[in-house]
Amino acid sequence: MTLQGVILDIDGTLVLSNDAHAEAWVEAFKKFGHQIEFEQVRPMIGMGGDKIIPKLVPGLSSEEGEGKKLADYRKELFLNKYASTITPANGARELLLKMQDEGLRLVVASSAKSEELSVLLKIAEIDDLLEETTTSSDADSSKPDPDIVKAALNKSQLQPDRVIMLGDTPYDIESANAVGVDVIAFRCGGFDDNQLAKAIAIYDDPAELLAQYDHSPIS
Repeated sequence: MTLQGVILDIDGTLVLSNDAHAEAWVEAFKKFGHQIEFEQVRPMIGMGGDKIIPKLVPGLSSEEGEGKKLADYRKELFLNKYASTITPANGARELLLKMQDEGLRLVVASSAKSEELSVLLKIAEIDDLLEETTTSSDADSSKPDPDIVKAALNKSQLQPDRVIMLGDTPYDIESANAVGVDVIAFRCGGFDDNQLAKAIAIYDDPAELLAQYDHSPIS
């Protein structure tokens, strides 16, 4: 079956932002009186705040009360303090240009809020390459639930066996696999090969996939 499109995770996949997200969470939790260590939250990056907050502080919800205030504060911290520390993943723009040249449709499937996603796409230097994006507002539940990948499929109007997803976390893989989409994973998000074992291929970063493009599952 000929590949027609690629679903793109952004954080950790096309921008090196996962540590910055974790730092913002630690600072936000501290602001609201919760002592959460970096090592506790870092393995959860790739999930949305709707998952992270109740996992770390049972009883809190990102949708209401203190949990919503915490989530909103984390977003402001991320945008105003931590975003400036983020760099593009090696080869991100070049890989997307190659995929476009090959006639593949590109659609973003990110757990980020739309305001955050806009900043991240600019940092990755790919904001001019993408027309179709899905964000947390397009899904009831974040990864590892499949809602965001489903939304990306609906927006692109492509079948699961005609697309492949690029991601960097086990949550990307679980989310995509749940709706029949295979994943190519990148190590640059900070997860190891055991955690990414259900991907159909693993590369260090976009640059390595680009270098091996003709012999990769995407070609």
